[in-house]
Amino acid sequence: MTAATRLMLLPLAAALLLTGCKPSPDAGKAADKNAADALQPELSSGLQQRSGWQFERQAVAAANPLAAEAGHQILLAGGNAVDAAIAAQLVLNLVEPQSSGIGGGGFLLSWDGELLIAWDGRETAPAAATPALFLDAAGQPLPFMQAVTSGRAVGVPGLLKMLEAAHQQQGQLLWSQLFEPAITLAETGFEVSPRLHHLLAHDPVLRENPAARDYFYLPDGSPLPVGHALKNPAMAAILRQVAEVGSDAFYTGILAESISQAVQQQGGLLTSEDLQAYQPVAREALCGGWLDYLVCGFPPPSSGQITLMQQLGILEQLSSDPKSPESLSEESFYTPEGLHQYIEASKLAFADRAQYLADPDFAEAPAGNWMSLIDPEYLHQRAQLIQSTSQGVAAPGQPHGVASAYASQWPQPEYGTTHISIMDAEGRGVAMTTSIEQAFGARILTDGGTGLPGGFLLNNQLTDFSFRPADEQGKPIANRVEAGKRPRSSMSPTLVFDPQSRELVATLGSPGGAAIIHYTTKTLLGSLGWQLSPQQAIELPNLANFNTPFTLLETDGFSEHVKRSLEARGHELREQDLTSGIQMLLLTPQGLLGGADPRREGWVAGD
Repeated sequence: MTAATRLMLLPLAAALLLTGCKPSPDAGKAADKNAADALQPELSSGLQQRSGWQFERQAVAAANPLAAEAGHQILLAGGNAVDAAIAAQLVLNLVEPQSSGIGGGGFLLSWDGELLIAWDGRETAPAAATPALFLDAAGQPLPFMQAVTSGRAVGVPGLLKMLEAAHQQQGQLLWSQLFEPAITLAETGFEVSPRLHHLLAHDPVLRENPAARDYFYLPDGSPLPVGHALKNPAMAAILRQVAEVGSDAFYTGILAESISQAVQQQGGLLTSEDLQAYQPVAREALCGGWLDYLVCGFPPPSSGQITLMQQLGILEQLSSDPKSPESLSEESFYTPEGLHQYIEASKLAFADRAQYLADPDFAEAPAGNWMSLIDPEYLHQRAQLIQSTSQGVAAPGQPHGVASAYASQWPQPEYGTTHISIMDAEGRGVAMTTSIEQAFGARILTDGGTGLPGGFLLNNQLTDFSFRPADEQGKPIANRVEAGKRPRSSMSPTLVFDPQSRELVATLGSPGGAAIIHYTTKTLLGSLGWQLSPQQAIELPNLANFNTPFTLLETDGFSEHVKRSLEARGHELREQDLTSGIQMLLLTPQGLLGGADPRREGWVAGD
C-alpha cells in the first residue's frame, strides 16, 4: 500500500470495517490510585461564550483567534488548506506557546481532493537513548515532573520538517508567504491572552529557566498581564531564516547546535546529528466505517484513531439498531445505561491501547495488521464482556486469538497539545494536532542562537514513552524507549467522508492528553450521531476513563440521579474540570458550520 490513501479505495474499507485473559500484576498497578490521579488534562482557565459559526465557502478553526484569522487570510490570498494550516500553526507558536510550536511535533491529516495523507511529524528519541532513559540508579522510574523538566525528556522536534514535506507535496502558495503573519506578530507584538496569563501564573517550574523567566515574567516574578504587547524578536529572526532557506535552517547549523546545547545543559542526550537526521513520515491513513460515514485518522504511533474507533465500534455492537434515533441520541447516551456502556467500552479500548500501540517501526501489529483491532468480529467479542455492572479494570484482548509478545503499559500523565481544522473552498481539508506535550514542554526556552529576546520552547514528548521498559517478569512494553523511536501519542486529528461521493464532511480534533480520544469520540457522537451542530456537540459534558477503576466526570455536567445510578453499578466517580479544546468544521446543506471549545480560546474564521 502507498503512504497516500486514495479515496477511490475507501468505500471498500467502509464495507470491511466496523459494521480475555486475566489482568497481570502490572495491570493491577495501572489501577493504582496515585498513578491514575496523574491522568488529568490541562488547567481550566474559565469558559468563553461561543454561539457557533456558519460560512458559505471555507473556514479555519484554531485555538486562538489570531491563528484562525491568519489561516483565513492565507485562504483569501489563494492558498489551500495545507497552506492555511502552516500559517495558523506558526502563529499558534507565538500566541499559545504553552501548547505547541517548532520545538515540538504533530500529526497532519491532509485531503487534497485526490489523496489523503497522514503526515507524521512526531518527535523521535535521540540515537543515544536507551530503555533505561527514565530509570534512576536503582532501576526505578523517575518522578514524573523530574523527568519532564530535564533535558532527557526532549525529543527531536519534527514539526517544521513535517510542515515542509506536506507543503512540498500538497501546498499551493510560496513557502515564504506562509510565514508572513507570524513574523509580523513576532515583530510588532501580540496581546497576552487570559489563558496564557493564567497558565504562566500557575506553572511552578517555568520561572526556573532564566530565558523563560526573562521573556514571560515581570522583574518581580509575576506573569505578564493580560493584554501586554509581547514581542518575540528571536522567533522573528528564526522564522525569517526558515522562510528563506527551508527547514534546514532549523535542523542544521547554528540553530541546531543551540538546541542541542540547551538540551545537554539540562542533562539530555539530543545532539545536532539527531536533528540533522530527522525525517517526517507520510503514512497511510487508517479509515473505518461508522454509521453512514468513513472516519479517517492516524495509525500508530498515534493511539487515537484505533482507540476511538474501538469505542464507537463496541457501542455499535451493543445496539440492536445503531442507526435508529432511539439508539443514537443525546437523551439515550447521557443516561446511567448509556454512560455505563461507554465507560465499559472505553476500558476495553484503553486496555488494548496499553498492550499493543506504539511506533510501528518498532512494534508489530497484533495479527500483523492494525486493522485487526477494529475488526467487527473482534469488537463483537469485546462487547460481550460488558455486563450490567462495572468490570473494574479490563484486560487486553487477543485479535484473531494471537497472544501478544508485549506487556501492558500502566497509565502515565499526558498533557498539552493544540488542534487546527480547515476546509477550503475547493473541498480540501486538514485536521492537524500538534504538541510540545505538557504545558510549556520541558520548560526550556531557546533563542535559537540569535542572542535576541524570546525564542521557542522545547518539548518533553519522550515522557510519552513508558518509563518502565518491561514488566516484573521481564516482558517488554511496546511503548518503551528506544533510539530513533517515536513515542505513542493520543493525538486524534480526524477527517470524515461520505464514502459514496468521496466528499469531505467534517474535520475535528482536540488537545487534552489521553482524554483527546474521549473528547473526539464524544464530538463525533454528538454531531454525526445525534445531528447536533458542532458547537452543541463540543459543549456536551465531558467524561473520561483510561481503564482505571474510576471515571472522570466534568464538574456540574451530570445530574445527581445519573451519578448515583452509576455508583450503584460499581463505578467510582470523580468530578473535575475536563479542559478539552475541540475545533470542528461540518459541511451541511445549510453551509459550513464551525465550532470551537468554550473551555479554551478557540475561534473560527471564514467566509
